[in-house]
Amino acid sequence: MLGMISGLVWFSSCEREEPYSGSDIKIDVSVDTLRFDTVFTTIGSATRSIKVYNLEDRPITISGMRLSDEGRFFRMNVDGTSGSEVKDVLIQPNDSIYIFAEVTVDPDLPLSFSPFIIEEQLIIDGGEREVIVHLEAWGQNANYLPSKQSGGTINLLSCNLQDIVLDDPKPYVIYGVLAIDSCTLVIPAGAHIYVHGGIARNDGSIYNDGLLLFLKDGKMRAEGNVDNPVIFEGDRLEPSFSDVAGQWAGIRFLAESSENVIRHTVVKNSIIGVRVDSLASLNISESMIFNTSSSGLIGYNATIKATNCLFYNNGGSSIQCIYGGDYDIRYCTIANYNNQSQGLVMTNYRCSDAQCLEEIFVLPLKTRVTNSIIDGNGEEEFILDDIYNGEEPDEFDISLAHNIIKSDSNIDIDYLAACDQCIFKQFTDTLFVDLSEANFKLDTNSIAEQKAIPITDVLTDIIGTLRDFNNPDIGCYEFQE
Repeated sequence: MLGMISGLVWFSSCEREEPYSGSDIKIDVSVDTLRFDTVFTTIGSATRSIKVYNLEDRPITISGMRLSDEGRFFRMNVDGTSGSEVKDVLIQPNDSIYIFAEVTVDPDLPLSFSPFIIEEQLIIDGGEREVIVHLEAWGQNANYLPSKQSGGTINLLSCNLQDIVLDDPKPYVIYGVLAIDSCTLVIPAGAHIYVHGGIARNDGSIYNDGLLLFLKDGKMRAEGNVDNPVIFEGDRLEPSFSDVAGQWAGIRFLAESSENVIRHTVVKNSIIGVRVDSLASLNISESMIFNTSSSGLIGYNATIKATNCLFYNNGGSSIQCIYGGDYDIRYCTIANYNNQSQGLVMTNYRCSDAQCLEEIFVLPLKTRVTNSIIDGNGEEEFILDDIYNGEEPDEFDISLAHNIIKSDSNIDIDYLAACDQCIFKQFTDTLFVDLSEANFKLDTNSIAEQKAIPITDVLTDIIGTLRDFNNPDIGCYEFQE
C-alpha cells in the first residue's frame, strides 16, 4: 500500500501545470520603445530585440502579439515563430522570451514609401491591458533636429546669441519639441522643413509633439523668395496625407521673442499655424498658412505686421488677435470657409474662465486693416469685440480702409460702418477664380479689382506680380489677364 501511495505522489508531482491565460496575467517588457538608430544611406536591414517577462509563478499563455500596421515596415520573430501576428505564446514561470524585430529601409525610395521616421507598434495582449512597444526607425538620410532620440521630449537649442543656418542640402526633420533660445534660426530660400507630430507624454503631462518653440532670446528668420519658398509641413508625405490638418503642433513665439521674420513661406497641415505671445513680434509677408485644425495665425497681446498673406482652410479663425496688441494687416486674403469660426477676430480682453463670468483682463488694442479680403461662409467673418463698448477709444484703436468684408447683419456696428471705402460682400458678388480648387486669385469680374489704396512700400503681390501704381487690387493677389 505504501508503495502504491508513493507511486501516486510521484506521478502527480510530474504533471505539467496548465498555462494560465486569464485577463489578469502579469507581464513586463524590457523596453517601451525599440529604436533602430541606424540612418541608412543605402538599402539595408537592422535587427533589434526585446524581452517579454512572465512575472507569475506559473506558466502563462499570451493570446496574441501583432504589428499594428500588419508588418508594412517591420517584421518580427517571437521565440522562433515569424509573422506579423503570433498567437498563443507560452512563457514558463518567472521566465522570459525574446522577440526579434527587423526593418529594411531603402532611402532611395520616395518618402511616401520610405518616410523620414518609420513607426509601428508591437501590441501584446496582456489580458486586462495591452502592452505596447513602439518601434522606430529612420528611413531617409536627413538632419534630425534636435536628434533621432528626441521624440516625445523637449530639447533646447542655443548658440550664444549667434545664428544657426539650416543650409545643409539634406532635408531637415523636427522630431519632438525644439525650443530655441539665445539663438536665431535662419532658414534660407528653398529650405523644406518636415515636422514629425503626434501625442507625447512627459512627466505625467500630455502635449502635442512636433513644435518649434522660440523663447525670449530665440528668433526665426525664414527667408524664402518667390521662386524658392520656405516650406513647413508634416513628415507624412503619402498622397492621402497631403491636405490633412493637425499633423504637427505648429510654430510658437513665446513672450518677448522679437524681430521674427517670415517671408515667402508656407505653413501647412499643423494644429496652429503660427502663434505670437505677449510682447513678442512678427513680420510675416508673402506667405500662406492653410490646412490647420485650429487657427492659422494667433496674436496674444503681440505685435504683428502681415502683408500679402493668404489664410485658408483653417479649423478655427484664420486670424485671431486677442487680449490687445498692435496689428497691421495689409493686402491679406482671409478665405474662412468650412468652419463655424469667424475669419478675423480682434479683442482687447481675455477671461479667466470659459464663460467670462469671473475676472476679465484688459489690454489696449491697436489695429490697422487695409486692402484686405475677409470672406467666408458665415454671416459675420470680422468680429471686433471691445470690452468698453467704445467708451474708452484709446483702449480700442481701430482703423479700417479699402477692405472687402463679409458681414450680413452687423454693418451698422460703428467700427465696420466707419470702414473707409470698404465693400460689404453680398452673396452674388464674385471674388475668386475657384473656391473648390483653393484658387484664390481674382476672377475676371472680381469686386476686388482696382479698389485698394496704394501703399508705398508694397509694390508687388504674394507671387511677385507688380501692383497697379494708382489702382491696385484688394487682397494678396493682383489680378492678371
